[in-house]
Parts: sequence; C-alpha cells; structure tokens
Amino acid sequence: MPTHIQEQIPLAPRTTFGLGGNARYFAPCRTLGQLRQSLEWARNQHLLVHVLGGGSNVLFADTGYDGLVLHIELAGVEFDGATATVAAGENWDTFVEQAIDRGLAGIECLSGIPGLIGATPIQNVGAYGQEVKETISTVHALDRHSLEEVRFSNKDCQFAYRHSRFKGPDRERYIVTQVQYQLRSNGKPQLRYAELERSVRAMGPLATGPAALRQVREIVLTLRASKSMLVDADDANSRSAGSFFVNPIVALEQFEKLQERYRDIPSFAAGSDVKIPAAWLVENAGFAKGYRHGGVGVSQKHALALINCGGTTRELLELAARIQQRVQELFGIALEREPVWVE
Repeated sequence: MPTHIQEQIPLAPRTTFGLGGNARYFAPCRTLGQLRQSLEWARNQHLLVHVLGGGSNVLFADTGYDGLVLHIELAGVEFDGATATVAAGENWDTFVEQAIDRGLAGIECLSGIPGLIGATPIQNVGAYGQEVKETISTVHALDRHSLEEVRFSNKDCQFAYRHSRFKGPDRERYIVTQVQYQLRSNGKPQLRYAELERSVRAMGPLATGPAALRQVREIVLTLRASKSMLVDADDANSRSAGSFFVNPIVALEQFEKLQERYRDIPSFAAGSDVKIPAAWLVENAGFAKGYRHGGVGVSQKHALALINCGGTTRELLELAARIQQRVQELFGIALEREPVWVE
C-alpha cells in the first residue's frame, strides 16, 4: 500500500454536515503522482473510489465508506492579468477574495460559498445571479481510467443550471485538477439578483472601482450569514450542505396551472421556462423553518437547508425523502437533491 494512504479515517469531521462513518482507506493527494498511484492501487485492490474536496456537498453513510476516499489537496494560485489558474485543492472563497483584492470582477457574488476550486465546474456553482460558467475558460482533469491528463474548454464542459458534463454523462470519469478563470479587469460588480440589488441600494451608492467589488462581497457575506449559509462552528444552523434541493425549472404551462391554485407562488424566468424557489415549495409542503425529525431538521434560518442537530445520515435521508414525497404530491414537482450521497 502506498505510504500516503491511511486506514479507518473518520469522514464526519471532513464534511460540513458532520455526518458519516469511517473511510476504510483515505488518501490525501497533494500531487498528480499521488492521485495516479492511489487510483492504480485501488484498481488492483478492486476498491471503489470516492473523490472528496471540501466536504460541503457530500453526505456519507453512517457505516462509512468501504473503499478509498481520495482527498484533493493540490495547491497553487497564479494570476496573469485577468486570467487566474487555480489548483483544485485551493479554497474557493479564499480565491474569490484574492481576485477581488486585484480588482478582478466576475465572481464577487459567489463569495462565502464553501468548498474547493475543483468542485466549481462540476456543480457550475452559482449564487445571487452569477455562475462560474461565465468565467471558466479551461478545466484540467485526470482521466480515472487512462490516468492521462485532459483539458476541456468552456463549451466542452456542457454547463447548465447547477450542472455540467462532470455531473452527467462523465460522472466519476474525471478528477478535476486545475481550473482557469477569465475574469474582468477593473470590472463593475454584477447585480442581477433582486435580493442583492435591494441590499446594495439600502447601503447607499456603490463605491467606484475595485472598492465596489469589496462592498458587494461584504453584502453577500452578510446575506449568507443571515441565512446560516456560511460555515461557522458557532452556528448550529450551518451544519448543512447549504441548499439541499435544486430550484426546479418547470415549463410555463405547468407553472400557470400551479399559479391558478397558489396565487403567491414566486418564480423567476429561466429562458422559456420558469424557475420556482425550492425553499417556498419546502415550506408550503409543511416543513417550516425549525422543523425537526429526530436529530436532524430544517434550518431555522432557511427552509432550503437541512441541518444536523446531532442525528444521523439515515435520519437526514428520511427527512429529505418525506419532503420530496410531499412536494411531489402537492405540486407535481420532483425535487432534486443537491448533495452527493455516498455509501
């Protein structure tokens, strides 16, 4: 067994949920060589492999993982003008702050999102009117089968709402190793999200130049903190994976039928379709903020966040299934779970 691979390592402390058992084998990978060596060893041992980044979008079974968990620890950030090349193991929010400090725009509304760089193209991470697909130019990855390095252009990534080829047809085929972002020099902040726009207006006129990016970042961090959407050891409502369900997108015809029954149903345009806030569906299905199911529950701050209150993964999955079933019964909408379930 390679010397960097460890045995029986607890997974719960490595996730924002704080749930899950032990990894039978655990490999911190700081180089491409260690990644290749780990994958080859697991293949020879006929072991399943799960790739773990910041642990902010994963839910491990209470019994743990009877395979090899690869922990991505690749490091390095390089700026060349408005182009940033960032290793997959770097912290996302730290990078956002570094870009803003250089007066580079394009990701300021994504401040405070937990996790590592490598997850951003997989999820097409987005918030407050921005998505990483707008700034990602190139994704470097390791093919888990051939162990060769490959490169994807923005178009190759097949980005969609909270989706990419790495979540769809190529799920578990590639390990993202590096991402290149094309930002905007001295760019103005992008304010497309109503809640963010209102908060900015309430603070008075935006500063000019790079200071405006910092101002928007601080407002976004304040908004996220008010919903317990920042990782905070002192905030019990932050023991979550952020939004547990994806905001569903439905056809206009289906939305109009729902609107006949639920006059106050909120919505956002999504091309020719309509996006409905999943938080509204959760609350109106009978799961209000603060709802509890055993040792888990719905956040007291945001109905879209399911939280761990000293419970188990099993209880969390039970609660999620209840919510999905009730939303389906009432609204005819199938809520998609956002965190990855690993057993």
